[in-house]
Amino acid sequence: MVSAVGWRPYARVGEIGAYVLLVEWVRSLAVGAPHGAVPSLVIGGAALGLAAVGWRAQSLGFGGSHLGLRIIGGFALGAVLLLPTAVRADAAPILPAGLALPAVAISVGEELAFRGALYAALDELGGAPLAIIGSTALWTLAHALSHPPAFLGAVAAAGLVLALWRWACRDLVAPIIGHVIADLAL
Repeated sequence: MVSAVGWRPYARVGEIGAYVLLVEWVRSLAVGAPHGAVPSLVIGGAALGLAAVGWRAQSLGFGGSHLGLRIIGGFALGAVLLLPTAVRADAAPILPAGLALPAVAISVGEELAFRGALYAALDELGGAPLAIIGSTALWTLAHALSHPPAFLGAVAAAGLVLALWRWACRDLVAPIIGHVIADLAL
């Protein structure tokens, strides 16, 4: 029989997973409302960021060492995430200027939630393979609520790249920077 303590990691993963999917679902509904895009992105980003509250900075992938390398890594990740757009003829940025700050808010919130808290909880439960696959799967599922099906392969690939970086470098700074760059450029 599994003790109550043995169920805590499962409960934590379930709570974080349900919470981030609920936030993404509500945000996807609100973004379609008249004048709902900006508030839903800003509030949604803040709400997703709350998933990281209570976690140690080290568990989330924030460390004090090698910050310069983490920042350079973020720019490299941003470039990798933008590679598919580089081969398109219509690769010019399409994000309206008024959505730049909200895009930053949602990018940071998603990274704190998916590659921060959810990844840490899954890693605690079953190690890196579960954390990489699980955070990528929930990330893709959350984006299925607001993106066309044809886009989900690219979403899954981006999630996998960001999760692999999180695992290999034990770092969340670079995924945040890379995600912000990608969202601002797309």
